[in-house]
Amino acid sequence: MSSFPPRFMDGHDERIDTDAAVRQTDSDAAIARFSAVQKQYLYDPFIKHFLPRGAQHQSARPPLINIGTYVRSQAIDYLVNQWITFSAQEGKKCQIVSLGAGSDTRFWRLATGPRKETLAKYIEIDFAENTTKKAMAIRKSRDLSAALGKPEDVTLVSGGTGLSSPVYHLLAADLRSSPTSSLAPLLQAKDAISLPLLDPSLPTLLLFECVLVYMTPAQSSGLIQWFVDYFSQSGSHTTLGGIVYEMFGLSDPFGKVMLANLKTRHVELPGAEPYPTFESLRNRFLQHGFEESNATTLRDYRRSGIESSERQRISQLELLDEMEELELVLAHYAITWGWKSFGDGEQKSRWSNWRF
Repeated sequence: MSSFPPRFMDGHDERIDTDAAVRQTDSDAAIARFSAVQKQYLYDPFIKHFLPRGAQHQSARPPLINIGTYVRSQAIDYLVNQWITFSAQEGKKCQIVSLGAGSDTRFWRLATGPRKETLAKYIEIDFAENTTKKAMAIRKSRDLSAALGKPEDVTLVSGGTGLSSPVYHLLAADLRSSPTSSLAPLLQAKDAISLPLLDPSLPTLLLFECVLVYMTPAQSSGLIQWFVDYFSQSGSHTTLGGIVYEMFGLSDPFGKVMLANLKTRHVELPGAEPYPTFESLRNRFLQHGFEESNATTLRDYRRSGIESSERQRISQLELLDEMEELELVLAHYAITWGWKSFGDGEQKSRWSNWRF
């Protein structure tokens, strides 16, 4: 989970750990979300448990970041909730796999809300450094632990780098590695008599929030294709969906400034190269045989996806002077989503309505 816009700590050590710079974006994202909660853009009672030490005492983020965080959250929440609703219409629970999840609180927001019975599995996968910190935070918090089920059903796994419960699973892996070596051992059945953690017969949604942009195109393509093959080879009638949130169009003047700023903080965005224009975003899923793929910028969603009464409420929270800058930034962040059906015509008709 990366911040919006990306903010990184300065690095003065000559021995630069580029992975640490990427991992730092998650801490920045948690602080940005906490700021948006403090300013009443969002309601999220769980984000405080995942803040870096001392972050609760930091000053709130500027309005531009609070608004960007709000728009991003509202748009992704809408698509996720719609996905869950369509799964329920099939009479099935669904699975959500959040890759590069970081400090995201979505599971707890779902597990304590009216949709809690609709989840069969909620799986988060991230760097071991991130999952270890998250597992510790969960164990320390009564609020977080209570949502996982009975204490005896919740266990630390893989030397404390992960956590397992009846529905929620926190797993450590480097998503840049071959999925055969990184994902298969975690998600597939271990032998002929075991059940896989990821059930190929259930509607499954993949979440990629600012993660693929840090990977090479070959790595991200291999990651998505692994899931396509996993469900295709099962022979089950179900639907696989994906949501990607990240920067794009970084070849224009404003995008070049964004890239230059990131490079000074030792962060590269190799995954942005195949997506120089808005029109190119749909290829993210179409190249893997998805039947439908759509995209929207945060700028467009803010303009037309949020109800007028809500826009009015948001406009009264803080004074925003940098409207032109806000529009430019929002125009360089997009949400792309797509679905692939392994079922019949009725299934396809239902999922074709998955859109804003």
